[in-house]
Amino acid sequence: ACREFFEALERCHADVWAKWTGGCNQTKRELNKCLHGESVARAARNREDAKLRNARREKALRELHEND
Repeated sequence: ACREFFEALERCHADVWAKWTGGCNQTKRELNKCLHGESVARAARNREDAKLRNARREKALRELHEND
């Protein structure tokens, strides 16, 4: 999802003057913002998946010990 930001930063870094004088800072900030958004979305998906796994595990344990 952030590929265009990576490519833009690579193009900017090809210009050594821009790279060393801060000309690529905004491009880098945009890339970081994109990567952060991806990280937050992935964490949310992982939390939801964990809730489902935990619910299935709890149900299986209840069924296992139902007749104890």
